[in-house]
Amino acid sequence: MLQQTLLVVEDDPMIQNLIKIYLEKENYEVLTASDGETALQMIERTNPCLIILDLMLPKMSGEEVCQWVRDQDMDTAILMLTAKVSSRERIAGLKMGADDYVTKPFSPEELVARVETILRRTGHLCQKITYGGLTIMPRKGEAELNGQTLSLTKIEFTLLYHFMRHPNILFSREQLIDQIYPLSENVIQDRTIDVHVKHLREKIEADPSAPKRIITVRGMGYKFVE
Repeated sequence: MLQQTLLVVEDDPMIQNLIKIYLEKENYEVLTASDGETALQMIERTNPCLIILDLMLPKMSGEEVCQWVRDQDMDTAILMLTAKVSSRERIAGLKMGADDYVTKPFSPEELVARVETILRRTGHLCQKITYGGLTIMPRKGEAELNGQTLSLTKIEFTLLYHFMRHPNILFSREQLIDQIYPLSENVIQDRTIDVHVKHLREKIEADPSAPKRIITVRGMGYKFVE
């Protein structure tokens, strides 16, 4: 299952809950914060795909939160949500680093559509993918099995991410080599992929000798079984 994490920063509990309900219907994982300081803590901890950011917040304004995110050189998408309606204020928000701007009152359906539009451009790397207790978070560079963080090498992580993005699809060893070593000018042996798969299985399979997640198709290659 593909899922993207969004953060709603809104101090009005009714609006916050309304946005959360509509986004969760579209299979987003929705986190919430009611003030700017809490928002910063959650952004650092969760690295969301997109932030829906009210500008009139306690403790720290939405503008300050937006500026902090951009100062960290984070590519997190930001959708500003505010009652401010003048074109000058909207332009200022966009120049600050917002990806879009929605004014209150708003249609929840339009807000969801705006979120989907932004994420079509920016969200492909931050999809959290989960199958049977195995979760990979490409933006954070982390993977978990039953809630426990896996210690993966860069190659193992790349291989697992490729498999989980394409469940039930057979890949030859040559295709997997192209994914892992796309710019290599050296000849990579098929046996190298077998070794990487073996090590990956040892970390994600209950019984590596009888794998159920990454299976071998004899004479053809490997596939990740959903």
